[in-house]
Amino acid sequence: TYSVVWTTLMGVIPALIVFKVKLQPQRGQWLRFVLTKLVAMLASLAVIAVIAGLYYQDYASVGRNNSYLKKMIIPTQYVYSATSYVKENYLTTPQPYREIGTDAQQSPTALQQAQDKPTLLVFVVGETARTQNYQLNGYERETNPYTSQLDVISFKDVASCGTATAVSVPCMFSQLTRNQFDRKQADNQDNALDIMQRAGIDLLWKENDGGDKEVAHKIKKIEVDRKQQNALCNGQTCYDMALLSDFDQEVSNMNGNRVVAMHLIGSHGPTYFQRYPKEKAFFQPDCPRADIENCSVEEIVNTYDNTIRYTDFVLEQTINKLK
Repeated sequence: TYSVVWTTLMGVIPALIVFKVKLQPQRGQWLRFVLTKLVAMLASLAVIAVIAGLYYQDYASVGRNNSYLKKMIIPTQYVYSATSYVKENYLTTPQPYREIGTDAQQSPTALQQAQDKPTLLVFVVGETARTQNYQLNGYERETNPYTSQLDVISFKDVASCGTATAVSVPCMFSQLTRNQFDRKQADNQDNALDIMQRAGIDLLWKENDGGDKEVAHKIKKIEVDRKQQNALCNGQTCYDMALLSDFDQEVSNMNGNRVVAMHLIGSHGPTYFQRYPKEKAFFQPDCPRADIENCSVEEIVNTYDNTIRYTDFVLEQTINKLK
């Protein structure tokens, strides 16, 4: 009833009033109309630009926390989606799939070892970890207190292919260099996991982030159930230690020489505080909220450094399992 009354009062009646009004065309009126609308549009864009510049921090986290909002911009989203569909299906030449590393094979020694004492390699894929905040690379704060005691090697001069997981992860496993990387090309050729599988190595991908971005589409995958409620999960997200749950059993179920890839949620923002349990909040005060624009720079840095420190803890626990 409410919706009918509302539609009648705010839609039907105003439409009838407008319909009854007789408009007389005037010479030059269309040009004045176009110019007026153009000026209004330009003025609106200018106002939006000014507001965006002055209040960026106030709404930036809203966009990051609610990525679906960009799909609600009308008609921009319809135009963008239609253009992307036409380009992808009608204006792009399909690339044939290319197999590479077809001669890859395990050595006789490795195959014999797989029978007696199989090799296990754990490949940890991080998330939003900056070398600038690594104690191992010269950072003044103790963000790597766990692995710094393990005589590890830290490669400092390394850069990701992009700031998005959809770019950096496929690039990491492809043969393409950072400068020549193209996602479509990478999707249409074998990656490192494909080659290892062809060589007879048993592979497992464990996921606690935004997906494997198709690099593990040919191998077994286990995704952490974020809906569970326990010490490691709150029903929406899980700490990375959840990746080590059932680790021993999962490895024992594999055959021969084996590789386990673990995709961390690491330091994914802006909800940095959800990446580590409260007892691991070493740097204080931190920022225990999603709208980080309401926190000080010190609190945000402390929270981010806590995520790096917790990742370091996860790495130490993983290494201990391998021992």
